[in-house]
Amino acid sequence: MLLLALPASVAAQSSGPAPSSSTQPAPARVPVYGYEVVRTFPHDPTAFTQGLVIHDGVLIESTGRNPSSVRRVRLEDGVVLQKRELDPEYFGEGLTEIDGRLVTLTWNNGVGFVWNAADLSPVSRFAYQGEGWGLTHDGKRLILSDGSPSLRFFDPATFAETGRVAVSLNGRPVRQLNELEWIDGEVWANVWQTHYIVRIDPTSGHVVGIIDLTGLLPAGAVKDPRDDVLNGIAWDAANRRLFVTGKNWPSLFEIKLTQAR
Repeated sequence: MLLLALPASVAAQSSGPAPSSSTQPAPARVPVYGYEVVRTFPHDPTAFTQGLVIHDGVLIESTGRNPSSVRRVRLEDGVVLQKRELDPEYFGEGLTEIDGRLVTLTWNNGVGFVWNAADLSPVSRFAYQGEGWGLTHDGKRLILSDGSPSLRFFDPATFAETGRVAVSLNGRPVRQLNELEWIDGEVWANVWQTHYIVRIDPTSGHVVGIIDLTGLLPAGAVKDPRDDVLNGIAWDAANRRLFVTGKNWPSLFEIKLTQAR
């Protein structure tokens, strides 16, 4: 079965044995999608991409490392139009835009920031428990990943946590969920240090599809293939365009999915 070939970080072993095939029906096959590159755009190879969105035709990106940043980028040529750097104590993480506000996370500071999406001016900050990795929203709730096999839900006005859902693939927890994007009722998540994006039903937490982006960036195009990994999903809902990139990648790709296998 194709899914058995996925790395352990995608289909992590649970704490106990898998259900016995003699007592449980075989799980439904999860479709695996390929891709076609529609167009390739320049991307800042020093941008350690953590979050990515399209807002009013402009690419907005959050980056990690020191200094971490939030930036507005011209899609066509990768030119950084505007940038705000975080204080050195903060390692920037995921990003989403909701109602004209940008919300960004930090890795292990327990602090998030709110910015004006139009000019990146700071608006406020908030606190949350645990690590921050990826961030998106469904129009009503912020959705956060923290590297665990869970998605966490937050009120976008108060930033209070309102619930969680465990993410699983054929009954096994999926760990290392990183950058997130809300697309047509699903949460799409990069799985850290892999070539895969998983499509998650936000109600059940079940992985309902896998996107295999192996080979998207030519071999040798990054300095450290263990660190400069796939991370960054942006959905242009108005024009139904899908963009992906990675940490320190020199290119950003518009792609479309190919038929599932």
